[in-house]
Amino acid sequence: MKYLLWLLKAAIFFTLFAFALNNQQDATVHFFFGTQWTAPAVLIVLSAFALGVVVGVLGMVPRWWRHRSAARQAQAEAPPPSAAPAPPAPAAEPVAPHLPIDGI
Repeated sequence: MKYLLWLLKAAIFFTLFAFALNNQQDATVHFFFGTQWTAPAVLIVLSAFALGVVVGVLGMVPRWWRHRSAARQAQAEAPPPSAAPAPPAPAAEPVAPHLPIDGI
């Protein structure tokens, strides 16, 4: 399984590497007010991906903080663990089945 995972990672890497090599021509991105950015197409795609990751992480930060504070509050409200472990429950004794005896 470990080798299959490494093979999958290598396939993804080489696919992205081939994509980068095939998109080295310049592309222009036009922004507002007549500004523009000319760069290799792969750099523009990589920048757009990185910007999307940053926006996604920043969008999740408030929720992470909320969950973290709720977990901290739940941990503070939980009773402290006792020093002595609880004794194990006694094992139930096996019960012999009651079978009717004919003629006795």
